[in-house]
Amino acid sequence: MGGQERKLLLEAFDSNWIAPLGPHVDGFEEEFAAIVGRKHAVAVSSGTAALHLSLRLLDVQPRQEVFTSSMTFVATANSIRYAGAKPVFVDSETDTWNMNPSLLAEELDRSMRANVLPAAVMVVDVNGQCANYAQIVGICDSFGVPIIEDAAESLGASLHGEPAGSFGELSCFSFNGNKIITTSGGGMLVTDNEEWAKQARYLATQARDPAPHYEHSVTGYNYRMSNLLAAIGRGQLQVLPDRVAKRRAIFDKYRNELGDLPGVQFMPEPDGFHSTRWLTALTIDPNQFGADREQVRLALEAENIEARPVWKPMHLQPAFSDCRSVGGAVSEALFQDGLCLPSGSSMSEEDQNRVIKVVKRCCQPVAVKAIR
Repeated sequence: MGGQERKLLLEAFDSNWIAPLGPHVDGFEEEFAAIVGRKHAVAVSSGTAALHLSLRLLDVQPRQEVFTSSMTFVATANSIRYAGAKPVFVDSETDTWNMNPSLLAEELDRSMRANVLPAAVMVVDVNGQCANYAQIVGICDSFGVPIIEDAAESLGASLHGEPAGSFGELSCFSFNGNKIITTSGGGMLVTDNEEWAKQARYLATQARDPAPHYEHSVTGYNYRMSNLLAAIGRGQLQVLPDRVAKRRAIFDKYRNELGDLPGVQFMPEPDGFHSTRWLTALTIDPNQFGADREQVRLALEAENIEARPVWKPMHLQPAFSDCRSVGGAVSEALFQDGLCLPSGSSMSEEDQNRVIKVVKRCCQPVAVKAIR
């Protein structure tokens, strides 16, 4: 927490605005929209809720396909299933670890020739870094397919100076407890389309029609954010630049201390990309390093230090074994060798030094004998 959250929360509490309505919800939406460069924002109960509402706003129908990133958290794919649609998983590219634009273009072309274009492309910004929208937006526009940007992990990031969340027809954020800013739970849907924003608020409040009684013409959801959580969110927005700077500093220290170890490669950040480094992620080549990713993770665990593999690709998940995928080798390799190190904004230098010490201790490169 920063310096203002407690004050704003008590203000909301004392005003008796507790329910999912109130001045802090309005204020949070206005301030958030300005930060991400959108005209409208709708505060909701989770990032997953925002994704689900986005699919509803695009009128995605059961059994339609939605292309999405294979390397992502399960919420992305789950939201497509909530709409009754079929996720199609597209592999990553090595340059950004995000959706591969070339594979996307090839699959959209194949789908167009088969007259079964997807209802949408849901692109994920992995580990706090934007996908390659410089290519993806043009590709999707050429096929007339809308983009939903899953920016749950990338608030505060940018691509060529444009903020994360500004690239899709609809973009979605998460304020879960592990995100760059948090309201303990919650999310945000942003768009430039005023009618979509109005419809999102309508659907998120159980789709109640204007009437003195409870009248409902369509199925809605209980997805709105409370005034209390919005108050926390407004305080968190004030420290967002500090949080991004802290995460990037943590990443830089890891890279400076570990980047020269044999077989260690950190998640790249191409020119024009500005990542929040929400998670510090790297890959370990066991043949060079002398230990594999899992051995390093378990060594950290033995010291009461939590680390985890990068996202297991959705096309490898049992829950989606019936879904189609495009490519897969890159995300599979990233999962096999990839590790996320502790990188919370409140991490102390002492704790980070502990992590670095354990990783260095695991490095046991095999000496190569000279051929005589």
